[in-house]
Amino acid sequence: MKKLFLILTLISISINAQKIEPTEGYSPQIGILVSMLEDLKLRVTYNVQNLNQEETDFLMDEESNRIGALIMHLAATEKYYQVFTFSNRGFNPQERKQGFQKALDLGKPAQKEFKDKPIDFYLKIWDEVRNETLEILKTKDDKWLNSPVGKSQMNNFYAWYHVMEHQANHMGQIALIIKRLPKRK
Repeated sequence: MKKLFLILTLISISINAQKIEPTEGYSPQIGILVSMLEDLKLRVTYNVQNLNQEETDFLMDEESNRIGALIMHLAATEKYYQVFTFSNRGFNPQERKQGFQKALDLGKPAQKEFKDKPIDFYLKIWDEVRNETLEILKTKDDKWLNSPVGKSQMNNFYAWYHVMEHQANHMGQIALIIKRLPKRK
């Protein structure tokens, strides 16, 4: 695994004319992580930014989630890994009050909470969370990235890889919901 990350720090990988390479202002491996995080966020945002209220709140069935709730879920997941990896804790009462725990858990409570707000509402929250992530990552180095999170077996790199993996999974779920949206009139 270490060899793969070393290779990624030494060369750029071209994917459909896009490049994953270290972002300036970050240590090499964190810069690559930032590049991938930003690419995923950009693609999710591109797919949802023009949704109207009806589309943002569309519910495929009683067990599904609205796209707005899923964007909030992505922000909450990132926020959770912020506090977990940067501060070695879970959500505090203020973060819970802001809805991050409910968004992280999804389900019926989130179905009721995360509706009747425009897609920009959710994207703005995710932007704020991401900006905080990027600022804090500037203060970290590759040694931190490869170190354990608190007393767990997980290292910080794996935790942030999971954030990306999570975004990619929900990007697919969002794409499916968008395909099932009623046609605009």
